[in-house]
Amino acid sequence: MTAKLTITLAQLTQSVGDLRGNADAMIGIYQTKPESDLVVFPELQLIGYPPEDLVLKPAVVARAEAELQRLADETAGRKTAMLVGSIFREKDKLYNGVALLEDGVITQVRYKVELPNYGTFDEKRLFASGPMPDPVEFRGARIGLPICEDVWFPTVCEHLRVQGAEILISVHGSPYEIEKDDRRLGQVATQRVRETGLPLLFLNRIGGQDEVVFDGASFILNGNADIVHQLPDWEEAIVDSVWTKTDASGWSCAPGVIHKLDDHPADIYNAMIVGLRDYVNANHFPGVILGLSGGIDSALSAAVAVDALGADRVWCVMMPSRFTSQESLDDAAGCAKLLGTRLDNISIVPAVEGFDAMLEGSFADEDVDITEENIQSRIRGVTLMAMSNKFGHMLLTTGNKSEMSVGYATIYGDMAGGYSVLKDAYKLTCFKLSEWRNRNKPSLGLGPDGPVMPDNVISKPPSAELREDQKDSDSLPDYEILDPLLHGLVEEELSVSDLVARGFDRETVIRIEKLLYIAEYKRRQAPPGVKLGTRNFGRDRRYPITNAFRTI
Repeated sequence: MTAKLTITLAQLTQSVGDLRGNADAMIGIYQTKPESDLVVFPELQLIGYPPEDLVLKPAVVARAEAELQRLADETAGRKTAMLVGSIFREKDKLYNGVALLEDGVITQVRYKVELPNYGTFDEKRLFASGPMPDPVEFRGARIGLPICEDVWFPTVCEHLRVQGAEILISVHGSPYEIEKDDRRLGQVATQRVRETGLPLLFLNRIGGQDEVVFDGASFILNGNADIVHQLPDWEEAIVDSVWTKTDASGWSCAPGVIHKLDDHPADIYNAMIVGLRDYVNANHFPGVILGLSGGIDSALSAAVAVDALGADRVWCVMMPSRFTSQESLDDAAGCAKLLGTRLDNISIVPAVEGFDAMLEGSFADEDVDITEENIQSRIRGVTLMAMSNKFGHMLLTTGNKSEMSVGYATIYGDMAGGYSVLKDAYKLTCFKLSEWRNRNKPSLGLGPDGPVMPDNVISKPPSAELREDQKDSDSLPDYEILDPLLHGLVEEELSVSDLVARGFDRETVIRIEKLLYIAEYKRRQAPPGVKLGTRNFGRDRRYPITNAFRTI
């Protein structure tokens, strides 16, 4: 005897808080699948993920209940059922769960058990942990519904196996991190399948939500751990999977399309595109404006912006001072020409002279120092914010993670802005991405097919050009030393002794650790930016500003 099911995977984006819009999108897809048995949507698809404290508002819970019932009503008199992620209130507790909607009724609800409370996640703040779930009976199949984190640990899946589950359907809001798609498939999903012997449908969302981006890359594994469907990364995909059951071998999924996922660093670049694109569009900015200095960070930021939004929505501004070299002027103009963006040239010399005159009395007995350098940066910040206010474009900040780690940035100056695509990218990563983008066009890119910046932007020594003959290396170790040192301090939480054991100079490590800690007050006031790694500043790494601890 053979049984058959058609299960549709809806790998979609979400809009946090737009419950009506999310429900309408689900209905639109549902109505195109009259022959499917079940359409599956990602975790918290009705609310949007991550919702943060929004779900603590009673009006949100009430609207979620109403919209879920509207979705259930849509299934009345139709063959196709829906599996929808939402929030559920029960006995004064709030749960993250999924509901099975069939023939006009909410027939089954299952709650998430394992609540992640690390890094970017803080679900224990919001939700109660659900009871161990039993499988749901659906058209001759016993389906286990572990939700996201429930498959990252063995307990829930093993419980479902013992309770007679025949298929695992796991909906996710699993954010992008470098190499995470390999961890999801190889270290998590494959392990659960091998432990239980059950086929697994793994459905993830796509799109950006503030600092977090979701890459999709959903997949299906049969009970022998063979991958039979691999959905694309970064793009919406609606895919039918055909399942059959025989008495001898149980349920299995017929082979489908195996999409190739992004290699490195294309994945990082596309993550930046998605984060910026969705942030700008969701918040209804007409475009972005940024300072284009002729250096690599602003050139890369401009390239990502053009690839995310199109050249007509990116406005670049060169703001030279008396320290700006002709080389930088030429490189900025070269970038704008290759990208096809508008480039304004606004000299800050009159403003610098105005501040010199204004502060002359107060500074009369003081030597020129970093104060005058920071004034230049703050003048540029004021200039760009004035243009943002006047025309509505969001100011895109261009600092990288190396600079933000050690405070090599001017608060209320070059840190000013609404978003940053380089916030979680170390300087060496910026070089790698720039070299890659000059030779490749990203799959999501709206920019040019060819190079996006002159080669000289990549090859010349980095400089802030706030004084004569300034180089980054005057103030910081070479990035070949600094970046791995910072990775040890930030991503790995190593001590001075640990890093010295790796071969770093002790005094250099002590100095950089101190700079890292005392710059915390700047980072607290920095704009949001795309999370790329495991310890981004903001959502992942949460240190006190006032902190006397040192590892020496």
